[in-house]
This record gives sequence, C-alpha cells and structure tokens, in this order.
Amino acid sequence: MTEAVTQPAIMIPQLIVGLGNPEPKYDQTRHNIGFAAVDALSRFWQIPLAENRKFQGEYGEGMASGGGKIRLLKPLTYMNRSGQSIQAVTSWYKLPPESVLVIYDDMDLPLGKTRLRLSGSAGGHNGMKSAIAHLSTQNFPRLRIGIGKPKDVANSDNSESISHVLGRFSTAETQLMSLVLQFVVECVELSIKQGVEKAMNRCNSRTIENIDSH
Repeated sequence: MTEAVTQPAIMIPQLIVGLGNPEPKYDQTRHNIGFAAVDALSRFWQIPLAENRKFQGEYGEGMASGGGKIRLLKPLTYMNRSGQSIQAVTSWYKLPPESVLVIYDDMDLPLGKTRLRLSGSAGGHNGMKSAIAHLSTQNFPRLRIGIGKPKDVANSDNSESISHVLGRFSTAETQLMSLVLQFVVECVELSIKQGVEKAMNRCNSRTIENIDSH
C-alpha cells in the first residue's frame, strides 16, 4: 500500500473583503478600488449587499459560480478600522484567517497590474494594518490592485500622495480600471475554484492595458 502524500492545504477564500472608505466623497476614488472590486463581484455573482450593523459593513452571501458558499464584505468603519468589521464576520461564522481574501489599492503597483499573495505585511496600508491587527496574523491572502504613483513622485510630499490616493481616475484610467476589475473577478473565481496559489500564476503575470492605447 502506497503511503498518502500529504498535500499542503489549498487556500480557498470564503470571505472576500474590499477595503475603502464610506461616504459619497470617497466614491470612485483610487483608495476605494477595493469597494469597486466587491461591487463587481456582487454584480457578477448576483449577491446583493446590504448594510449589516452587527458586521459594521455592507455584507452579502450567496454561491460563487463553480464554487461553494461565498461572503462579500465592504467595511463601513473607515479604512484605518477595517479590521473591526472583518473580525466581526470571521468571529460570527468561525472562519479561519486564511479563508479571508482582502482586496485593496497599492500605489507601488502601476495601473493595470494586480498582485495576489498568500500572506505578507501591510506595506504601509492602514486598512491592512487594521486587518492584520484584528486577525492577529499576516497569513491570509490578499489581492492588491495597482493605482500608480503621483506623476512627479521624486519631488512629491506626503500630501501629494494623499491627494493622489483620494483622487479620482481620469476618463482613460476609468476605462482601464473597468478592464482590471473584470480581471479581478476572474482571479477571485480562479482562487475559489483552484485555490489562491494556483490563481497567483495567472493573476500576477498579466498587465491589463486599454485596447486602444498606443
């Protein structure tokens, strides 16, 4: 009888969290691309989101195509307290941290780039600092969406970075980001069907570009 080789556990997300800030003034800003990603998943899977006081966020659950039960969350706590909302859901449903996939913006990645990872530090992102603090671990998957840096980054001060992050995309960038969000949906679907590690190969190798960009 051959001995069974123990395979490393496949990470399958059960809770998808998009980071952002509530209030209309933050709507459609670069920093809220995590919210936009969860909205895209909500439309794709036809899982409606509704405000849930207990979870301090907009929450919905349903079935992912080709996968099992999936939960969607947009914390309404403001970015730097996102972890409170995430922890409320994981505690209530007894979900392990590694089943939480957090989607958020990253200035260090150019527009059109996405990065899927199994774990890692917050990298200076306040929403992720809060998530790591409340889940008491860095070992949960995350999908970073590139929002690019301010143009004159060498001379830019902190206030310029903040206004970049809290600014809105240009018309061309908005077109590009809608393609990026379609790709994000594909990546999340793949993570649920085959595990995060398998999905990383596909999601980290592609750069999305506008079809008419020359």
